[in-house]
Amino acid sequence: MIALIQRVTRASVAVNGDVTGEIGPGLLVLLGVEKEDNPQKANRLCERVLGYRVFSDENGKMNLNVQQAGGSVLVVSQFTLAADTNSGMRPSFSNGAAPQLAEELYDYFVERCRTLGTETQTGRFAADMQVSLVNDGPVTFWLQV
Repeated sequence: MIALIQRVTRASVAVNGDVTGEIGPGLLVLLGVEKEDNPQKANRLCERVLGYRVFSDENGKMNLNVQQAGGSVLVVSQFTLAADTNSGMRPSFSNGAAPQLAEELYDYFVERCRTLGTETQTGRFAADMQVSLVNDGPVTFWLQV
């Protein structure tokens, strides 16, 4: 399971012109699910995303996680993160989870974020989405479990 996290001052996602999720300061999480993923990996990745210290403390050091900084999370499914790009000029998606498993784990990840007390907004699984964001820093990290 893969999360590309970006520290943002604001972010939103729309489907067919309708906003499905929107946050102020926090993390935009692009979430990719691989075929070997399971709820235990989703739990671990959620802990890492919510616990990752990418927000500045009073001394300007990246020492606070999203919850400590009072931020929110916007989770957007992105199957292309599971792509194999090691050869050729076209990505292979053979590492990606089947759609049913991917949606189950995406929903599980989102619910886990909410259960752990983080305001969590979402896109719409498998939809053609338009994501807007202001990356703060820019700060972007790739987390994988």
